[in-house]
Amino acid sequence: MIYTVTLNPSLDYIVSVDNFRLGFTNRTDSELLLPGGKGINVSIVLKNLGFETTALALSAGFVGDAIEEKVKELGIRTEFIRAEEGNSRINLKLKNIDGTEINGRGPKVSDAQVQKLQCRLDGLGAGDALVLAGSIPDSLSDTIYSSILKRLLGQDVRVVVDATGKLLTNVLEYHPFLVKPNNHELGEIFDVTLETREQVVPYAKRLQEMGAENVLVSMAKEGAIFVGADGRVFLEPAPEGKLVNGVGAGDSMVAGFLAGYFTSHNLETAFRLGVAAGSATAFCEHLAGKEEVLNVYNRMKQTKK
Repeated sequence: MIYTVTLNPSLDYIVSVDNFRLGFTNRTDSELLLPGGKGINVSIVLKNLGFETTALALSAGFVGDAIEEKVKELGIRTEFIRAEEGNSRINLKLKNIDGTEINGRGPKVSDAQVQKLQCRLDGLGAGDALVLAGSIPDSLSDTIYSSILKRLLGQDVRVVVDATGKLLTNVLEYHPFLVKPNNHELGEIFDVTLETREQVVPYAKRLQEMGAENVLVSMAKEGAIFVGADGRVFLEPAPEGKLVNGVGAGDSMVAGFLAGYFTSHNLETAFRLGVAAGSATAFCEHLAGKEEVLNVYNRMKQTKK
């Protein structure tokens, strides 16, 4: 089973407002409510690709109830651990105003919630995969992901971490199966600017030297690079297509990689399906479905010939 963890899930209120005027009352032309959070996005795309997952999350209040209900409506199994106080966050996204967003902070997470989550993860074992993705509430330490990996040592769980800064670097000593920063996040770790795929490779290898088994780096319009545990390095340009929505593309890449890996157990196949899934979402209004992903993947294979 694949498990995803979202420590700060959201209810995303996505609106378009024509002729937006600052300081005036504006009315929406379209609106949509969707469950959000990187781990949840991974579960959604994996479901679209035919893989069952369990979406674990920390939630609170009526907003947390709404998030969980919307995830269930998508046919995804949920195990949300509830806080007694506060509300999960609502993120406002103005999709036609240069990607402007106003994201909530989320509730204060209790020690009891964290303990319940860790006890639940203690039950994972050989054959399971765990995705730890996204930001965390302010009340949690940046060692939360590393403490989860530490407890899982010896349980043969393939752990994927998609996070930034110390959240990511703290886990490396526990040898995660895959880490997936983007090029900007990777550059921030090493205080460099990384603009080309070739520039990314040596720094991705440094993450391996620090403990990661496999490193996948997304680069938006520049494509992606992959450094595998077997020593192979793959550089892939971005597939051609019209950018519609970049939100969730990185999460889709993680989902595509896992789908490719568990289908083929081949790292190159996993990487290329990951690139296809990330690109397909970028070309769609929302998270990509199976048909969109396979269309991009097949076009990539044709390009290679």
